[in-house]
This record gives sequence, structure tokens and C-alpha cells, in this order.
Amino acid sequence: MSADGEAFQSARRELFSAVIGDVMDKMGLQQQFLPPAIVPLDRSMVVCGRAMTVLEADVFEESATGAHNPLSSKPFGLMMEALDDLKQDEVYICTGASPRYALWGELMSVRAMKCGAAGAVVDGYSRDTRGVLALGFPTFSHGSYAQDQGPRGKVLDFRVPIQIGQARVTPGDLVFGDLDGVCVIPRAAEQDVLAGAFEKARKEKTVRKALEAGMPSKAAFEKFGIL
Repeated sequence: MSADGEAFQSARRELFSAVIGDVMDKMGLQQQFLPPAIVPLDRSMVVCGRAMTVLEADVFEESATGAHNPLSSKPFGLMMEALDDLKQDEVYICTGASPRYALWGELMSVRAMKCGAAGAVVDGYSRDTRGVLALGFPTFSHGSYAQDQGPRGKVLDFRVPIQIGQARVTPGDLVFGDLDGVCVIPRAAEQDVLAGAFEKARKEKTVRKALEAGMPSKAAFEKFGIL
């Protein structure tokens, strides 16, 4: 297993989005969460991997003739190229579409799993929910909606910088998500953020034990600096 893979396994096992966000706040990285409408299909799902960014756009015909952009006549645009380009421990993270159609589904999940991908995070809807849940592929979206992207959307590009809400996402950034939200850790700050998050998560267990033993919250904060 790669060093990335080992680190991501530990993060999925020990960390949670709140503690990562708290550490980034202290570092001045305060616009790193995606909008709260993006949630896991199953509350137990956790995603942790490197961003494989995807830029989607609305269209109004599946295959338009006589257009100036060659992608206009190509069903789904570059979606299949983006999907096939997924690497081990990467997260398909997509934005740019209106909420008229789904950006992720069961067959995409099957292909992503075969590529070794860590999950999908889409700024829009997903579909084929029963199938995706049966696969257990970590999928985060605005919820379920069956309407297809075929005649309504195309992937314009991938592995390019994108922005979702206030969070800028650059290819290779670390994406972490659970039932409380999805956050983006800039690659340049990754080591410091993860080290701080592991330390804070372990300290929080100590604080919890103190609170359960009856320590007042003010005293606990004064002693441990965490609450």
C-alpha cells in the first residue's frame, strides 16, 4: 500500500470533519468546507482521498450539430474521459451544473471502484441510489434525483481548479468528508493539518473522559484548551 493509502486509512478510522475544520480554522484556513447541502448517501460513509476535479456545464441538447465547440456534439462531453482517468485513492469532485439532473450514478461508481477511487463528491444530485448503496461506494451529493445528465449536462474539463461554495479545490488537494460535512485540505498545508487533527482528536478523548467524570466545562477548557 502507498504512503498516501496508509495515511488515508488512518484518517478514515480516527478523524472526523469537525476536528479537521477546527485545526484549519486555527491555521487561518477558514473557507475550506463545501456547502452543507452536500451530504453522504449513507450516514456511515466517509471519504478521504485526493481531488480529481471535474467541471460540468448545462446544455440543452445531448448532441448539437453545427456548434462551434466540438464537445457540443459529444454525449456527456468529457465525462467518460474524466471517469477513466481516476487513479487510486482519488475523489471525483464535480461542480458547475444547475440542479436539473444527476451528476453521479451506479455505473459510474462501478467504474470508479475498478479504478481504485476513494469516492465521489458532486455539487448536485446523484441517482441509482439503491445500486450505489449496495456497492458501498462513498458518494456525497445534494441527495437523490433520477433525471439524467445526458441531454442536460456535459463535462467541459477535468483536473482543473474549481470552486464549490467558498472552497477552492485544486487537483491533488485532500478531500475529507463524513456525515457532518466535506472539507478540502490544501496540499501545501496537508501535513500540518493532519498532524494537528490527529493530536486534537486524541486530546478530545481525554477531555471527554474528564467531562464524564464531572469536570466543569470551564475547567476542562482551561486545562486542555479544547471543548
